[in-house]
Amino acid sequence: MLPLWLKAFHIIAVVCWFAGIFYLPRLFVNHAMVDDEATKAQLAVMERKLYRFMTPFMLFTLGLGTWLVFAGGFAEHFGSAGWLHVKLLLVLLLCGYHGWLGATVKRFARGENTRSHRYYRVMNELPVLVLFAVVLLVVIKPF
Repeated sequence: MLPLWLKAFHIIAVVCWFAGIFYLPRLFVNHAMVDDEATKAQLAVMERKLYRFMTPFMLFTLGLGTWLVFAGGFAEHFGSAGWLHVKLLLVLLLCGYHGWLGATVKRFARGENTRSHRYYRVMNELPVLVLFAVVLLVVIKPF
């Protein structure tokens, strides 16, 4: 039997990571729209601090998720757990998205953003789709 505390901490880490994943691009939207230098500087500080907050939760999510795979016996049935393969692919994409967020934080801090607020609005919606897919895969385990 899988320890419930392990699942609970994994879910907590995922929620905290996604809080940053959802909010940071919203800061980018505001940053891309503003012309005032003082506001840009304040947004850059907020972006940097949020990224520093969310990164450990990404690491906790990955670590606890790996532990769940092995403690839950999924590693033994990995070849036949198609839902898990798709979920892990989506998690890998989220890690890439997280890296893109970090690069964008640095780009804004250097004053080198060339993208519009509309671009960041679209980029803000992508992780919502991934979250829906991951939750459905974990709960339903379709293949």
